[in-house]
Parts: sequence; structure tokens; C-alpha cells
Amino acid sequence: MQFSESWLRTFVNPSLSSEELSHLLTMAGLEVEEMTSVAPAFDKVVVGQVLTKDKHPDADRLNVLTVDVGQAEPLNIVCGAENVTVGMKAPCALVGARLPGIEIKQAKVRGIPSFGMMCSEKELGLAEESAGLMVLAADAVVGQSIREHLDLDDHLITLKLTPNRSDCLSLRGIAREVAALTGVPLQAIPATSFKQTDNHSRKIKVSAPAACPRYTGRVITGVNAKAATPAWMVQRLERCGLRSISALVDVTNYVLLELGQPLHAFDLNKLNGDIEVRFARAGESLKLLNEQTVNLQDDMLVIADDKGPIALAGIMGGAESAVDDATADIFLESAFFAPSAIVGKSRRLGFSSDSSYRFERGVDFAATQSALDRATQLILDICGGQAGVVTEVLGELPVRYPVKLRTSRVQRVLGVALDELAILAILERLGWASQSQVNGSDFSVTPPSYRFDIVIEEDLIEEVARVYGYENILPVPIQARMAILPQIEAERPLAKVRQTMVLRDYQETINYAFVEAAWERDLCGNAAPIALKNPIASQMSVMRSSLLGGLLAALRTNLARKQPRVRLFEIGGCFTTEAGKYAQNERLAGLAYGGVWSEQWGSPARNVDFYDVKGDIEVLFAPRSLSFQAAPYPASHPGRSARILLDGRAIGWVGELHPQWQQQYDLPQAVMWFEVELAALTQASVPKLMDISRFPPVRRDIAVLVDENAAVQSLLDVMQAAKAPNVVELALFDVYRGKGVEQNKKSLAFRVLLQDTQKTLTDNEIEENVARLVAALQRLGAQLRV
Repeated sequence: MQFSESWLRTFVNPSLSSEELSHLLTMAGLEVEEMTSVAPAFDKVVVGQVLTKDKHPDADRLNVLTVDVGQAEPLNIVCGAENVTVGMKAPCALVGARLPGIEIKQAKVRGIPSFGMMCSEKELGLAEESAGLMVLAADAVVGQSIREHLDLDDHLITLKLTPNRSDCLSLRGIAREVAALTGVPLQAIPATSFKQTDNHSRKIKVSAPAACPRYTGRVITGVNAKAATPAWMVQRLERCGLRSISALVDVTNYVLLELGQPLHAFDLNKLNGDIEVRFARAGESLKLLNEQTVNLQDDMLVIADDKGPIALAGIMGGAESAVDDATADIFLESAFFAPSAIVGKSRRLGFSSDSSYRFERGVDFAATQSALDRATQLILDICGGQAGVVTEVLGELPVRYPVKLRTSRVQRVLGVALDELAILAILERLGWASQSQVNGSDFSVTPPSYRFDIVIEEDLIEEVARVYGYENILPVPIQARMAILPQIEAERPLAKVRQTMVLRDYQETINYAFVEAAWERDLCGNAAPIALKNPIASQMSVMRSSLLGGLLAALRTNLARKQPRVRLFEIGGCFTTEAGKYAQNERLAGLAYGGVWSEQWGSPARNVDFYDVKGDIEVLFAPRSLSFQAAPYPASHPGRSARILLDGRAIGWVGELHPQWQQQYDLPQAVMWFEVELAALTQASVPKLMDISRFPPVRRDIAVLVDENAAVQSLLDVMQAAKAPNVVELALFDVYRGKGVEQNKKSLAFRVLLQDTQKTLTDNEIEENVARLVAALQRLGAQLRV
């Protein structure tokens, strides 16, 4: 937000220098990003009026002027400007004046004495180039300092506002802040004095009342669209970064800057029928004022007449209904559009406007009518005409709920002994005292209509701190009881999880939670991800339900930088909808690509495979045991995908990236990945005391024939379920297919360790345990191999 300091001081004029005012705003949370002078330093330049003009006797391109500069006698000045005329007023630099890069001295030009210099904008440092002398207004006072006449001691101040301070996107809003911070009275906007002199009106229909809770409009007839915009208005607009276009447009821009309320003027004679505020319909398009034709979507709010859309509500007007020099009658619009209806639309269309920037953040819905009246008054003063009837459609405006403010809470948060009277005085300076109720030491404050950011008690405490002054809150040593916090043994710290991953040769990465919708569709099978209302980029439009997409993007970045072996992991939130409500789940995901080991001489080169990553997961959960169940997943190879189970509950997935996605993401080799719930990972088993057996273990091997598609995990599970009393370990150690084994069959060999902590097992006890295991396997159809 760029504004003119001199314009601000017409609203509130504290006895502060420009630098002090800048510091005050910054310390109050309105950061001053830049402050520059509107003109470079120069002096002794006054308003001069050309009295006579004669050709120089010895130079064809020079003229000898007599110029009135407010002194007893006019000055004799030699001038070469082509646009000099008798009677014109222009800046005149007197002898001794110091201009940017030049000092004016008395001189002779081709034999004729010259006692000064007539100046252009370039010579005063006001423009890069100029075609001739700077022509001043006819009412300029001769002899007046040009700095005073053009207000060249003004400064341009640029604020770097946070999104919640939309109330400061206007001069009145900034002035309101300065008045609260300094205690200097705030000057009111000049009151309107016009009367309705015309009965013309326009019927308005609002078909989207939630998106447009308030819409007002007034017909103004008989305006002179060719009227010149006053110089003071042009100057203020230009110093705020807007160029003058025409009187009607300039007035709407002026009120936008002054009050923060976007307005739009339609050429009344270009409208067809009534005005309707509605959402766009399929197939509609609109040519905007910036000459861009947009294909409207059904979530875009438009202003329409009987023929179709005439403006993109809250963003930009249409070219076909725009005012021009031939305009005689206008329909002036002032409305309040809900931020949710406007937000993100400009970015989607690839441009921004001053209106959308304000409506997205929220404008003062109580000032809609007063802004319309202010603009009407200015149009009548500048362009003439007759004011018609105001038409207004009012819906359900935002409700400003009271917010409780406790004196004790203020003192505790700020560490300053502010009592009830001091807090009440701050609320009075903010102009909120009349909206506050006092109950002992507590306040109930109803936020004004222009402060959308006041919602909770902490917001009010921030306001108290800002007005009190952050620099007045002195630092004090923190006082707190020191106590050793208990560490829950059944929970594993996140730092240890990260350390385990690093020891397994993985590196942590951090990615955005906003991802491409295509990632969710392809990798997660999620056709309806949580969409962002206002995405920061088109490729970051939805919330992720898996960490895999970000890891793949990081992998591609590494491969583009010639990294042949990549191990990445991420810990972060994933977002889903459950029973119509948003849910956030923390997960850990890992990705492995390239060789198992870095290139070396000690072991043969081999690319990482499914079982390498499976081993990493088992180490991550050790000493707890996991089981793996073959199951398809959209991101994984159909035959190399498994669900991860902990105590029978599914907690994640492991697999090899599907060849289709491997090809689509330009990955030369297979990618292994996994993702698990962080809550399951941070659980830890509490150690239990057990005797170490002094008796040797006994090993028995069991080999069985099973169908080719039989899952090893199911056989291990059924043996575990048999609960053979002395079995301490079960593991698969061999898989055989070939001679001696039928087709579509395979031989599985299991190692069985038996041990007792109290005695040496007898042969009968060993055989009973093995028999129980064999019986359990046979119930699944396994045949014992002899």
C-alpha cells in the first residue's frame, strides 16, 4: 500500500517528522517498507509568469523573456524552450538556485544577460524526460515557492501489510491507526451535501446472497464525462501509484484509496434490463477492461444484465459496459462481496486488481452506502449531473461477535501492569469504547465492521500491546519453576526415529503439504482430495493424503543433479476427510533408489529391492514384530506391494513404484517406497525381565509342500497361533522349486528353535512341540516333506 504523507496528514497531523511517523507505523505492526521523497532537493525555484517574449538577436532558437517572479522588477531570462508563450506560468529558478546537478548563476547568453532559468520537469528532477517547460495551473500564485505550490516536500510511504490488516488499505484506515497511536484527533471525511434531483433507478436482483450480502447502486444522469480531473486529485492518485484515466474512473479510484471501498461505474445506456448478481453459467465469457476475454466458471460471481455478464464481481468490470467520453448517464455500484466468493479467482485468471486485493481480505461492510455517497458528491462536483434513487439489496451481513478481554490475562501475556482504566483508555483511542461492556476487571468488546481479524482474546491483547507501544514493554527475566519432566518409557522420541533413519543411510527432506491434484489421483487413487480455496500456485492446489508425491519430486531433483543413489525420508502431516470432517494424520515415508551400497570394491553392485526396504522397516520397528500382507496399492507394482501390519492392525504400505508412474516421472530404475503411521512408530515396548536360559537350544527343521500362491506369512502366523510352549523362534530359511517338487508347488523350510529356562528338553517334549506345529501347518493344506 503506497500513499502520500501529505494526504494522510489531511486526516490526522501529529507533531512527528516523516521519519518518526514511519517508525511509529512500523512499531505498531504496519511495516514501512520504503519512504521516498516525491522530488529531489532543490531551492530558490518559484512560480514565474512570462510577460513578454522576443526573439534573441543572435540565435534563432532562443527567446528573450521578461518574467514576473513576484519581485519589484521582472527578470530578464534567455530561454530556448519551444512551448514558451506569453502569459504562461512555469517554474523559474532564480540566481543562486541549486537544482539536481546544476547551480544557477547570472550569465550572458550570446551577449544578452540572463538572471535565471525557466525549468522543465526534467530539470527539477520530476521526470526522466520532458518536451518543454513545465506548465503550471493558471491560478498558481506568482512568486510562490514551487515546492510549496506542488507540495514537493511530500513523501511516498509504502506499507508492507500483513493479510489480516485489510482495514489499512485506505488512507482513512491508516489515519485511524495514527490517531489511535498518537491520540491526535481524526478529521472526518467532508460531509455530502447533494440532494436527489432525479427519479431514475435500476432494479437489482441478488441471486447469490451469501456471496453478496450487500449491493447498492445509484443512477446519475447528465454527467460530463469529458470533464477534467482536478489537479489535486490527479496528484494524489499518481502519488499512490495510480494513473489518471478519466474523471469518472478517477473518482472511483480516489474513493477506493480514501475509504478502501471498491466502486465501479457502468455506462447506463449500455445496460440491457435489470442488474443481477449471480454465479456464472456454463459457456459464458466476458471481455474485461484489461482487454482479456475470460471463460467464466460456475464458481465465479458476476454482475449481469438481461443480455449476460457485464462485470466480474469484486475483480474487474466488463469492456462493453465501460464508461467513455460519450457517457452521459451512469450506474454507480458499491457492494460488499464475501471474501470467500472472491479469493483465488484473480490468481486463477492470471492477474490482480486493486478491487480483488481488498475484497479478498475483507472490506468494511458498514461503509458501503457512505462510500457511494462520497463518490456521488465528487462526480457531481467535477462532472455535474443529477443524482438518482439509491437501490439496495441487503442480505445477511457478517456478525461481529463480542470478544472477552480479561485484565489479568493482558497483564500475564504482556508482563505489564496495565489496569482496567489504562485498557479502557486504549480502547477509547481505538474508537471501540462505545462497543465495549465492562464487568469488573473484564471487558466484552464487539469488533468494528472494518476489523475482520479480531476474533479471539489474543487479538485484543495484541491491539492493547500495539497502542501501548512494543518499545514500552521492557524485557524482564523469565521466572519459572525448574522441574525434571517424566519421560514415558512406552513412547519413543521422534529424535530417535530420525536417528534410526539416518543410520539406515536415509536423509530427511521437508516438502509442502500442498501438492498437485494429479499426484493424489495417480499415486493414491484419491479422486476427491481436499482442495485449497486460494492455492499459491496451480500445481499446489490440493492437500496431500500421502507423503510419496513430495519424495518423488525430491528424487527427480536429485537425479537431475546426477545423484545415482538416493535415500530420502519425510515426517509430516497428511490430510483426509473422515465422515465429512477434515482429519490430519502424521506419517513417516521413505524412498530408496539406486544401489544397495555406494560404489565400492568390497561387495558386488546390486540395486535396492523390495526386501531391502522391508528390512529397513523391520529395523525401524524393532524389537516389535511386523507382518506383511500382499495387497494392491495405486502407487505400487501389482506384484510387489504389501500392507504393513502391527499386532494385526494395518499401519502402512511398502512396495515398488508402479512401472507406469516410473515411466511417467522419467525414472530410469525401480523405486522402493514405504509409508507408516507415526503414532504406531513412536510406540515402544517396555522391557520385561526374563531369565536367560542356562540350557542349550534345540533346533528342528520342518519342510512342507504348499501351493505356489501360498503366503509364507500365513504359515508363520498359524504356527505362532499354535502356541507350542517351548518354541522360542520360528523363521523361514529356504524356498525350493524344481526337481522333486510338483509343478505349481513350492517347498518351504522353517527353522524351529526350542528352549526352556528351567531344564534340558527331552526328546518327547521336543517331538510334542514339533508335532503341534506340523498339525497346524497341515490344517492349512501343507504336506510334510520327508
